[in-house]
Amino acid sequence: MKKITIGARESKLSLVYANKVKNLILEKETNLSKGSLIIKTIKTSGDIFKDKKLSEIGGKKLFCKEIEESLLNKEIDIAVHALKDMEVEDEKNLVIGSYIERNDPRDAFISFNFNSLKELNNSIVGSSSRRRELQLKLINKKIKVKQIRGNVDTRIKKLKENFYDGIVLAIAGIKNLGLEKNVKEIFSLDDVIPSAGQGIIAAQCRKEDERIKEILNKINSPTTKQCAISERSMLKTIGGNCDTAVGALATVIGDEIKLTAQLFSDSGDEFFFHQLKGKKKDAIEIGKTVGNILLKKAGSKFKKKS
Repeated sequence: MKKITIGARESKLSLVYANKVKNLILEKETNLSKGSLIIKTIKTSGDIFKDKKLSEIGGKKLFCKEIEESLLNKEIDIAVHALKDMEVEDEKNLVIGSYIERNDPRDAFISFNFNSLKELNNSIVGSSSRRRELQLKLINKKIKVKQIRGNVDTRIKKLKENFYDGIVLAIAGIKNLGLEKNVKEIFSLDDVIPSAGQGIIAAQCRKEDERIKEILNKINSPTTKQCAISERSMLKTIGGNCDTAVGALATVIGDEIKLTAQLFSDSGDEFFFHQLKGKKKDAIEIGKTVGNILLKKAGSKFKKKS
């Protein structure tokens, strides 16, 4: 049987995600051996230009571009991404074949000198996210947020070297790397609404590759997929970019889905909130409705970017 190549970024966390996808496939496809699944690492532009803001070099798609090109060129068969790094518009010849069951979507505060964000006074917090910056300042107005890039290990190293008093990262990545001991505080979902897709691993393939689509469908979480498409539908509707401060989280209970979203004004001085519940089969429409309501609430205070 032809070998299957899984492509992912070079970071430790990306390799953890790629191996998770590999092991899930092996659980479902008992006719496949470990040797029939190969993991190939791919350096992305987002990893190369670590000292620049993403918005200055092309946005978050730079974490996916080279991997998607490898998929289109048939150098790999499956691309593994953190869903929150992906563009809301799918590449026309590619499809997300599997949304892996969601990890904890919350954000966490890491510090070696402070036990909570509220303790900080005129202190520096590292974050590359405009959303996090504004949400954190609602919790503690006395902090200064400074840009930080690089993988989880790099960021923790910068924290140890006292470039920052604390940093904020997604707890999912920290847990997957076994670094929970560094966490001082996990923010509630009421205080810090995560980025759309946070905590979800996406496995992508070519649209015409029926064999791989069939394999990926077996490891897909239908509940996670419904949440993901609702959150991304809202994101697409507001037409934001990588600098847009917006949080979104969908949850499913029984046959219902609830989408909670928060959009900040372009100035960052105000935020607009909406929550909507409906049938999970209407996940995309719920996302659109929430997006349009947020745009209406924001009015001229938020300019649609696309």
